Amino acid sequence: MSDMMPKCKITIIKRMLNKDLIDEYVVEKYKEMNKCERFTEGQEFIIDPNLAKVPDEFCDWAWADIRNDINLIASGGNMIGMKQKGTIISSCSDWFRPVYFKIQRLE
Repeated sequence: MSDMMPKCKITIIKRMLNKDLIDEYVVEKYKEMNKCERFTEGQEFIIDPNLAKVPDEFCDWAWADIRNDINLIASGGNMIGMKQKGTIISSCSDWFRPVYFKIQRLE
């Protein structure tokens, strides 16, 4: 019996720009924000959760935000209420321009 966790696929499903929050809370100098430039919708990453390594071209901030969800799925857990077992929707905590990720266990 192996203690190795299966690989996971991370898919970028949505990038948002919360212009209303930016207008209300961000100082004028930084108001010209755009959607996150690091990712594009449909972009995919295959990751090995056994390696303590941020994938190349992945945002360190987003990785820190979604790492617990990756571990849940990779270790065999499932998110309550999800139609597909072994799948979870997660996001980074950039409230002004969040990115949403679909994380899938690859068995």
